[in-house]
Amino acid sequence: MEVGVSKVQEFEELRPLLFSVAYRILGSVSEAEDAVQETWLRFDGSATRPTSTKAFLSTTVTRISIDVLRSARVRREQYVGPWFPEPLLSDPYQDPARSAELADSVSMAALLLLERLSPLERAVFVLREVFGFGFDEVAASVGRSEAACRQLQVRARRHMDAGRPRFEAARKEQQELASRFFDALREGDVVGLRELLAADVSMVGDGGGKTPQLARSVIGAEKVARLLTSVFPLMARVDVRCEPQELNGRPGAIFRDRDGKVLTVLALDVLDGQVQTIRAVLNPDKLGHLGPVADAWAVHREVQQARRRPA
Repeated sequence: MEVGVSKVQEFEELRPLLFSVAYRILGSVSEAEDAVQETWLRFDGSATRPTSTKAFLSTTVTRISIDVLRSARVRREQYVGPWFPEPLLSDPYQDPARSAELADSVSMAALLLLERLSPLERAVFVLREVFGFGFDEVAASVGRSEAACRQLQVRARRHMDAGRPRFEAARKEQQELASRFFDALREGDVVGLRELLAADVSMVGDGGGKTPQLARSVIGAEKVARLLTSVFPLMARVDVRCEPQELNGRPGAIFRDRDGKVLTVLALDVLDGQVQTIRAVLNPDKLGHLGPVADAWAVHREVQQARRRPA
């Protein structure tokens, strides 16, 4: 601890790291923010200053996140339809030495792979593989021996490696393809869209049973292209705007109603020069951190009315 540095200053300096750890363990912006706030309350309420503030706070936020994840697992098992992480606009923690690990681990695909791990495996993988913590630090954070943490890390890495794509497109290539994708989407260009989609592309929607369902799961370039072009041009006719935006370090877009409220987001997985997966997050509970949320049912009614009117 530096002389003259207050608890608040110490905590705020480490807040980006704490949030980033919690988000990767939980897959939820709101739950990660709550975990960070609870960590502050425990730090602020401690009568003594720890020898290492970073170690104390990292351990605290990790253990809180593991407890939250264990209870969240029950809710996710009862969730209506597919469950996706809450979309993240930007990762507040940056470390040039670990930029590749940080970028890869925050993608929707990686977070869904992390969902397959046990809470302890997930925490160990995040601390060790993503943030480069030593095994002594990992062990202290999760309350297990170093040997046990090494075993957890090996199992977690095996699961993660088995589910990763063999090759990911460069960032510039992803952005260029996404730009063409959203241009074709706005124009209702079925042929143009189909050319950008992998033959076995999948489109999956997470509405949580709380919104009109765009698509729980549609597979195949022809079906996905026709679904997209049957809906999004009509949404444009009722003043829904498409704002291309990087989400979880990958190309995507936020769709807003005429009042600027968030209606849905689309996140794209790009591989081998084609869109492999399209994930639509529609559940309003997962969009509030992006701004005021639109009334999806009202927009849906307008779209249906527009469908019945000639263009």
